[in-house]
Amino acid sequence: MKNLLFPLLVCIGFLACKDKNKEGNASLEDTADLIVTNAKVAVMDKSYTMANALAVKDGKILQTGTTDDILKLKGEDTQHIDAGGRTIIPGLNDSHLHLTRGGRFYSAELRWDGVKTLKRALEMLKEQAERTPEGQWVRVIGGWSPFQFEENRFPTPEEINEATGDVPTYVLFLYSRAWLNKAGLKAMGIDENTKAPEGSRFEKDSNGMLTGVLLAEPNPTILYARIGGLPPLTEAQMVNGTKHFYRELNSQGITSGIDAGGGGHKFPKDYVGTKTLAEDGQMPIRLSYFLFPQNKGAEYEEFQEWMANNEVGHNGEIHIDHGYELEGGGEFLAWSAGDFENFLAPQPFLEDRPTWRSDIKRIIRMHVDKGWPFRIHATYGETIANIMDVIEEVNEETNGKLASQRWLIDHAETVKEKELQRIKVLNGGIAIQARMAYAGEYFVERYGADKAKAAPPIKKMMEMGLPVGAGTDGTRVASYNPWSALYWLTTGKTVGGLQLSEPSNILSRPEALYLYTQGSAWVSKEEDVKGTLENGMFADFAILSDDYFSVPEEKIKDLSSVLTVVDGSVVYGAEEFEALTPELPEIIPDWSPVKYYGGYQRN
Repeated sequence: MKNLLFPLLVCIGFLACKDKNKEGNASLEDTADLIVTNAKVAVMDKSYTMANALAVKDGKILQTGTTDDILKLKGEDTQHIDAGGRTIIPGLNDSHLHLTRGGRFYSAELRWDGVKTLKRALEMLKEQAERTPEGQWVRVIGGWSPFQFEENRFPTPEEINEATGDVPTYVLFLYSRAWLNKAGLKAMGIDENTKAPEGSRFEKDSNGMLTGVLLAEPNPTILYARIGGLPPLTEAQMVNGTKHFYRELNSQGITSGIDAGGGGHKFPKDYVGTKTLAEDGQMPIRLSYFLFPQNKGAEYEEFQEWMANNEVGHNGEIHIDHGYELEGGGEFLAWSAGDFENFLAPQPFLEDRPTWRSDIKRIIRMHVDKGWPFRIHATYGETIANIMDVIEEVNEETNGKLASQRWLIDHAETVKEKELQRIKVLNGGIAIQARMAYAGEYFVERYGADKAKAAPPIKKMMEMGLPVGAGTDGTRVASYNPWSALYWLTTGKTVGGLQLSEPSNILSRPEALYLYTQGSAWVSKEEDVKGTLENGMFADFAILSDDYFSVPEEKIKDLSSVLTVVDGSVVYGAEEFEALTPELPEIIPDWSPVKYYGGYQRN
């Protein structure tokens, strides 16, 4: 498509072959489908160009420039949007967001994301318990930090029980701990004799009685298992919830997301919500996904089956390019080689698991042999050093084939410069997420403030020329709100306001936005088609509620989109653009927390 557009763009640039009609408008060949004028357009090219307007044709950026220039591309059927002086950015792209799983559960979950006080959070629990029907649960599944509350603390088991009464309730904090109320313990058949998985425990009081607190120390299987035991939604509810979740992401300015699979989320069975939208041509977001094995000890066999029956880079029968695409394997490849980001528990070490090296090596080798990209979850520098030993071995054994393929490390909070150099030599990249924004206080408590100053060392990665994508790791380990992540990147602060990063590790606003656009596009091998608003790139962009580049830093986390466009079509509008929003079916089931609270809480 770029080759087809190039002659047209040359004509526009030099105004040498314009065939004007009698009114002086552009010819049909040059006419835009959509123009947006009176704006502050951040093109996000290498020069950080700013323009005043943009034009779209056939789902791609036709031209950016002055309002006068872009108005020359207006025809009788051109949609014209006046941005009212607002800022336009390329659509945000979360490089590590559990989209398909988030959509699958969205309509059943009560979100504490953004709630300002614990008092209000408990009120929401109580209200939701009163409307939750028999056989269902009240669920708060991650995305919050106790330090976002004015009270700066967790809820107590007594407070949760008082709020929810006889309605089974499960509250998850990241993958560190969870609370089951008394009704929830009873419904799951958990008592003082129930054995917890290795590396976790059911908390007991001084009398040996269960408190309802579940602790991952640091193994989160105890938390996964309880989530997996909650009542499932119907297929219709999952499809409906996925529509509403993707609308929620659009409202944040997100136009693309790279799905990292997830525990308790099986492919293809649990992908029905997103797959249905893709097959019906209803995707309002571009989604790339990686496959995450579920069967500990049988991961190799899972990948064998997937590789025999699926093709990477395949879109299927969908209505937009790069709309629903398989990218490769990860973020886990082998469970024995995974560490855990639970900063409330001691750091795990791969050396304690005798099979980790052989487990992950043969899976990495399979990916390289089959030409599948891969990504690997690794929180700690020691984990990354060990995994790099294996990656280098595979690269040598395949005569450099690994280094010619797309691969990356996820998270990398305490990666060392030596390992960054090793990653760069083999053409790897890194996807960083805002997990420290939600658990940074506990990181400091365990590892000290000095170690938090460059956790992860984002600026060093960029200075070295490593490909870096930004994201959240939502919906459980952090909120899916990209503006909380951009706030963390540009201030170095947690959502509770604790200063973590030293000045040398804090990004400028354009740098942070680059990671959330072009940087993330690299992760899914799409940097040539999206991430900027240059001519010929996908027409995915957002008009913001306020100017990202100039608002006071504390206002960054309050930003949102007032108009989001994907593939040249409006997928979301608010405020003066609300009438442009495509219709969405009412959320189901009727008791869904989304119906009463929505998603991210801004009030």
